[in-house]
Amino acid sequence: MANTTSAIIPAPWSWKPSSYWDGNDGSWNTFIVEVGTPQQPFRVLPSTAGQETWVLNAAGCTANDPADCAYTRGALNGSTGYDTNSSSSWVPNGIFSLTAQETVLGYTGNGLYGFDDATLGSDSHALSLQHQVIAGIADKSYFLGQFGLGHKSINFTTFTNPLESYMTNLVGKGMIPSSSFGYTAGAAYRDQAPASLTLGGYDTSRFTPSNVSFPMNGDDSRPLQVGVQKISAQNTLVGTAELQPSTTYHFIDSTVPHIWLPDDAIAAFTRAFGLNYDNTTELFLVNDTARSELLTLQPSVTFTLASDAGDSSAVTQTISLPYAALDLQASYPFYDTPTNYFPIRRAVNDTQYTIGRTFLQEAYLTVDWERQNFTVAQTTFDTLDTPRLVPILSIEDAATRNATSTQQAQTGPGLSGGAIAGIVVGAIVLLAVIAVAVLFGLRRRRRQDHIPVSASNDWQDHDDDSEMTFSGHATELHSGSPASEMPANHTKDAAEVHGTSAWSGAYDKEKQDFVGHHGSSTRIPVNRGVSPVEAPGSEGRRYELPES
Repeated sequence: MANTTSAIIPAPWSWKPSSYWDGNDGSWNTFIVEVGTPQQPFRVLPSTAGQETWVLNAAGCTANDPADCAYTRGALNGSTGYDTNSSSSWVPNGIFSLTAQETVLGYTGNGLYGFDDATLGSDSHALSLQHQVIAGIADKSYFLGQFGLGHKSINFTTFTNPLESYMTNLVGKGMIPSSSFGYTAGAAYRDQAPASLTLGGYDTSRFTPSNVSFPMNGDDSRPLQVGVQKISAQNTLVGTAELQPSTTYHFIDSTVPHIWLPDDAIAAFTRAFGLNYDNTTELFLVNDTARSELLTLQPSVTFTLASDAGDSSAVTQTISLPYAALDLQASYPFYDTPTNYFPIRRAVNDTQYTIGRTFLQEAYLTVDWERQNFTVAQTTFDTLDTPRLVPILSIEDAATRNATSTQQAQTGPGLSGGAIAGIVVGAIVLLAVIAVAVLFGLRRRRRQDHIPVSASNDWQDHDDDSEMTFSGHATELHSGSPASEMPANHTKDAAEVHGTSAWSGAYDKEKQDFVGHHGSSTRIPVNRGVSPVEAPGSEGRRYELPES
């Protein structure tokens, strides 16, 4: 009897964005995360670089802040921040530095870490997991909380082994098909076209297909790294302009809003858009006169990306941003009143070269952590109401599907009763013929024993190992992947998928208070190798900080 044991392959899950547009550095479509028991809702932003869940801690707003501080930082229902004392499922861990990738950009802060129940979304289709790593944050470097889309494990000195991320746990619990996602940030300037976030796949209705697949960077602190061959602009204050004189490697990180550039590119942008640098906030401002002219000219900026920034023959992907995507406002604590600014920042060196959330208003990012590749495509806004979700199967599931398809092709469909009867009759006749032939051969051999047996039979074994590739679903993230949909109840024979738990690196113990402070940035040399030696392991190890 055939083995009927099977497990359900889950469909990709679309996380519906909230109706809120938040931020002190632009207008961003946020998502609802509910933490604790009973649930406490917060508005957060997706982080393509992180793997943790952060929400506002009550210490993040003080008497010196505006009255609506907690609300503008993501709290809902009159909350002043995450109240761990009122959650019956909260398990404390301690105060740790956030130690996120954005540290190299000057972002700092500590988090009150522990474990609690966390739900993604607030509707009937929400996903929920118990005992997940949660941090309450206070420092205003990260004004809003975040949900990490990464799959690296989380590493504390208070635990012997690293802890799995939320994304990895979703895969392990069979709630999404693989450690992968598709994301575009939404565009407030396009009549609030919503963000799109799909876990375990991507939404083909939100982008123009790309013919470029990027391998992840060998430095797993900057995995989503692209080569920027050029940045050009049209209809600027100086007409058509080349904005980046030299090629670079940039890290795509939705955690931050800005695009961090070398000095020569900064100078080119400043001329083309009439920008003024504010030494206090380190932002580039646009005065009313220049902004009015730019709104009339309607310039656009185009990024030309490739896996190898220095290879002029490489296949490239272009992403264009209208001026409206760059026409942002900064508010408290940058400025007391909303102030028009242009979202570029001056990078000290190449470890800071970063393409932030601004870019993802017009770009759709699809990431396959298991296969270590990703694509960047131009976002489309024509079919916002008709999502088309496509799964990215795990490597294990894809292999099982391919093996099953190959086996079915080799065995073919089942035989009818008449066909089986015909085979039986044929077999009986064949056996009779063989018996006659054997008797005849034996008699002939007795008469011809003097004839030697040949040493060669001239036998050739034709081994047909041709494989039938399973083409019913998008199983790997590359330019040739077919785009099709997978029913939610499709089954397969496979074992449970587990994430990696390797970790490396360590951090020196820091003497910081809970709110954190601004300090010097750690500079980490970047590795531009495109093929990682192994899959990313976990975050660097973090030491618990003393309570102040």
